[in-house]
Amino acid sequence: MGKKDKPKKMSVKKERYLKFRKEKPSSMTVAMPDLTEEQVHQRKTDQQLVDNFWRTYRRPPPRFVNERKAKSKR
Repeated sequence: MGKKDKPKKMSVKKERYLKFRKEKPSSMTVAMPDLTEEQVHQRKTDQQLVDNFWRTYRRPPPRFVNERKAKSKR
């Protein structure tokens, strides 16, 4: 009582709309546009400002809850 090797039946709807299916490229290639000298300069200064900000930015210390105080407030 083994399985018979029958080809799988394709649905009518799938068969009908198969012609509209387009093949998509497997890998996307993204090329950055060429920037003018002014844009390059602007980007460089922006990057320097961001780097300077992260170098000098001091994160606030994490707040911790004192367990004893938290219990007394419950």
